[in-house]
Amino acid sequence: MNNYPKLHNAMWPGLVGKGSPGAEPCIDLDTMLLLTANASVNGVKFDGVDLFLYDPHVSIDISDSDLKKLAQKISSLGFVVGSVVAPVWQPTGGGSAMGSPDDRKNFVRQVLKACRIARKLREFGVRPYGVVRIDSAAGVSDWAKDPKGNTKLIAKTFREACGVAQDFGERLAAEGEICWGGMHSWRQMVKLLEMVDRPKTLGFQADMAHTLLYTLGYNAPEDAILPQEWDWSDPAELDNALTKLTAALRPWTIDFHVAQNDATVKGSGSHDKTGRHCLANDPNGKLNIAHHAGYWLRDQKGKPTKKITHICWDGCMFPNDVMMNPQTWNDILASMITVRDAHGWTDTKKQPAARGGALKISSRTGGSLFKKTKATKAKKAKVKRLAKKKVVAKKANKKPAKKPARKIRRK
Repeated sequence: MNNYPKLHNAMWPGLVGKGSPGAEPCIDLDTMLLLTANASVNGVKFDGVDLFLYDPHVSIDISDSDLKKLAQKISSLGFVVGSVVAPVWQPTGGGSAMGSPDDRKNFVRQVLKACRIARKLREFGVRPYGVVRIDSAAGVSDWAKDPKGNTKLIAKTFREACGVAQDFGERLAAEGEICWGGMHSWRQMVKLLEMVDRPKTLGFQADMAHTLLYTLGYNAPEDAILPQEWDWSDPAELDNALTKLTAALRPWTIDFHVAQNDATVKGSGSHDKTGRHCLANDPNGKLNIAHHAGYWLRDQKGKPTKKITHICWDGCMFPNDVMMNPQTWNDILASMITVRDAHGWTDTKKQPAARGGALKISSRTGGSLFKKTKATKAKKAKVKRLAKKKVVAKKANKKPAKKPARKIRRK
């Protein structure tokens, strides 16, 4: 069996669409972790988890000491952390990427805080890979009032966020989803990524459930690839549509969610009008998960790209009784194993350790939020001492200048 990409479970389905009036209550992080840890298929288990940096799971303002305790808890279950979600939306402390100056400032600040947590988890040795996930935090109807102007604003905000991420040694992944303005269609998504033009820092997060809706043109009928009112009777038509879609977005893809979708739109709570995530074995699911994942994980010649270090299952909008059923996670794990066996690879090398080092905070990132580490101060002091010693040694070894010889005049 292949050992890459690693298999992760998302923790945010315990929060997204839950906890608000009329919605089901949240499922705490400890419960989500245990449900994930208890899943097993023929001895194969999940390798790690992806986190949502928001209360009541992980506070975006969590202290270093509490974050270290969380890292130890996750590690004790045999897990690592992969990607983390930055809470960039206005209700969670952020703001629209195409909003007012304050909105965009709040957006970038939340990205900064998320990158700080992501970096710390690497320093603690529990996060060897992964990205920081973002979106435009803007509605489609608001974006449509000024498509060109709003896309330019989103691109500007994303570039500022890229500057922050680069300072922390992180990469950002923008999740394509039909509910986010400027990212609601595959063509608009590509346009935005090209306008930001930071391919080493900003990439695309592909979710199989959401990208299926790209082909159907939800919220952007002009960008539909599949025919209107298509009846799903011809599987080859869907394959052709995904071939076109992934040819445009695969080069940008740096994070990947395995999911199932029944091609309908739903939502609950504050997370409304989005793609419907289904159980892996849902009879109404339109995707052949293992087969269609290959369009993202293999290149145009059919070879595994090996770009995606880990894949994650996104089970947003599952009812709580479904999520609390252990069989749910065994079925999901089994589906992910089929994806890895079909499109993964084997690597016998030791997994790279998480990168450490002092935080690099530039004035652009709002360095006042974080103090310089002791390691950074000690390093600078050492450099000054060494420089001073060199100056002193140079003066001590300097030979006195020779006096010019006096000329003797002959009488």
